[in-house]
Amino acid sequence: MTMTSQLPVLDRSVSLSEIADFSQRLSQLTGELRKKILAPRPRKNPPTFTTSQIAELCGLDRSKVNYLATREGGELPSGQVHGTGRSREFTLAEARAWVHQVSDIYQTGLVTGAREGDGKILLVSNFKGGSAKTTTSMCLAQGLSLRGRKVLVIDLDPQASLSELCGLYAEKEVEEHQTVLPYIYDQNMEGGLLSVAQSTYWDGLDVIPAHTSLFAAEFHLPGMVKQNPNFKFWSILRQGLEPLRKHYDYIVIDTAPSLSYLTLNALMAADAMVMPLVPESLDFVSSVSFWGLFSDLAQNFMAMEEEKQYDFISVLLSKVDYGVSSSAPIVRGWVQRAYGDWLHSIEVPASSVLSNGALAFSTVFDISKSSVSAKAFQRVREPLADFCRWIDDQYVEQWRTAQ
Repeated sequence: MTMTSQLPVLDRSVSLSEIADFSQRLSQLTGELRKKILAPRPRKNPPTFTTSQIAELCGLDRSKVNYLATREGGELPSGQVHGTGRSREFTLAEARAWVHQVSDIYQTGLVTGAREGDGKILLVSNFKGGSAKTTTSMCLAQGLSLRGRKVLVIDLDPQASLSELCGLYAEKEVEEHQTVLPYIYDQNMEGGLLSVAQSTYWDGLDVIPAHTSLFAAEFHLPGMVKQNPNFKFWSILRQGLEPLRKHYDYIVIDTAPSLSYLTLNALMAADAMVMPLVPESLDFVSSVSFWGLFSDLAQNFMAMEEEKQYDFISVLLSKVDYGVSSSAPIVRGWVQRAYGDWLHSIEVPASSVLSNGALAFSTVFDISKSSVSAKAFQRVREPLADFCRWIDDQYVEQWRTAQ
């Protein structure tokens, strides 16, 4: 009788302890990669600005900027002489000082403590991963700050990608007590949410960072509802952010790509919403699911929120591929039919160079004009700057009236 040999069966089972070991190895690997990406430490530096950029930000001629910068006894930052001596280089803080003092952009007076109107809360949300949600959040914050605004970003995603874009090494430099979580636990916490806001590398931009422990809110809030059916779990963040409106022109919130309890809180706290949407079929279907789920959940408390409304909801097409084989034209048609006036005319094009920026935890606004990549990034930066201008214009008149 002939014996046939059998190949050993591959055991693919994975225990929880093996997952823990795997996670530890991954952590070590990412730590080594960080050293290569952001050696020696994950510290970000703001961009510098040329005379031409200062002129563009302020709505002035380049010659006028040179005159004001070199005028004897002038109070404007003079920058540093650069290259052959015919051009100057300005820091981000100096650029914002120019915008505040001489630009044609209406200033709220927050910097001098004279603003009367309330700051606005912007939510950037989408269920689909890869929709540029987090980078859009950071770009909105940076772009609005370049218009002279004081901005706070709040990271509600336990993955903490926005915190990383703000220059924080989230795994090592952020602890649970520095996030929104203590306020979720105790709305009477000393100092409120303002006490956990911290400055960033970017002048005029503060952050309340995220931590993996934010997942705990998804257990705490339903537990509170179980104890007290009348507990308004959806309004905690709105209540906490109300005092911060006096300290910031804009509060930009980035959420996890899911309709979590924290995301629902952000939806109910926001004055306006931006949804970045990649014009691809799966992204479009995912966006439709977002509104369906939000509507279903909102039915539970809609009667108590009859006055809730958004100043605007804007769908921003992002990573748009204009190639001849792209599906963008077809999906754009679907989006136009579905969203109507919510679809913004500004589009952010796809760019192969953006992947390099992502590896360096950077956005298109982080790149100085003197960089070799500046021109490649400019085609993405310009529509984002225009979109920031559009958002700002929605609220300027309100602030003017409140003065």
